[in-house]
Amino acid sequence: MRVVVVIPARFASSRLPGKPLLRATGKYLIEHVYEQACAASSVKEVIVATDDNRIREAVESFGGRVVMTRADHPSGTDRVAEVAAGLTSDVVINLQGDEPQIEPATIDLLSNLLSHDPGSDMATLAVPITDRETYLNPNVVKLVSDDHGRALYFSRSPIPMVRDGAPDFSVRPARYLQHLGLYAYRRAYLLKIAATPPHALEESEKLEQLRVLGIGGTIRVGLVAHAHRGVDTPADYEEFVRAYRDGGRRLVA
Repeated sequence: MRVVVVIPARFASSRLPGKPLLRATGKYLIEHVYEQACAASSVKEVIVATDDNRIREAVESFGGRVVMTRADHPSGTDRVAEVAAGLTSDVVINLQGDEPQIEPATIDLLSNLLSHDPGSDMATLAVPITDRETYLNPNVVKLVSDDHGRALYFSRSPIPMVRDGAPDFSVRPARYLQHLGLYAYRRAYLLKIAATPPHALEESEKLEQLRVLGIGGTIRVGLVAHAHRGVDTPADYEEFVRAYRDGGRRLVA
């Protein structure tokens, strides 16, 4: 399969404006993400998708490829789909531009999931939930999957709900899973989803992936041991900078 990573990047951010261009490490934040994606062995090409000339200039300054997109996209997925429409790749991975410590092996896992499961339209990742606070937190998206590793549902509610007693987070294989917002799409399916109106389930939970399940699509789920913390706030970025200067110590959520 020909796998391309597309990194949607916007200058505007309510909590951290200009986030892709932060450079306290000597490299742009978007540059760190780009380099991690390039290190994945399954990836043939990495592209930054943006509507901002400042980001374009930054990416070109470190030799990266950038594609300018429309400015009116409602989501990063739509921005990625605009770029995908001009590609000939088999698989497109949507990698957020605020994940500077994403492991290349994690990106390869996504590629392998679709390679080994030709019947799945998409792939995504999850991490075991290990505490009740995370399980109950509506800001944490949970998922349940079937015995073949395909997603059955995503929710902000605690799922699967334990009717009697309390959830046992030590059960293996893991029963309680936190969804990680990293996606691999078969290119044709990404274009289909981008052209499909929002589904009622999606609008209820405010979860874009429910559009896929709502129309009968299949999402393969891969498990990883931990989740890297993205850069959403100034404090997150300061922590990343400290970790980078400390030799790349792993940050986990």
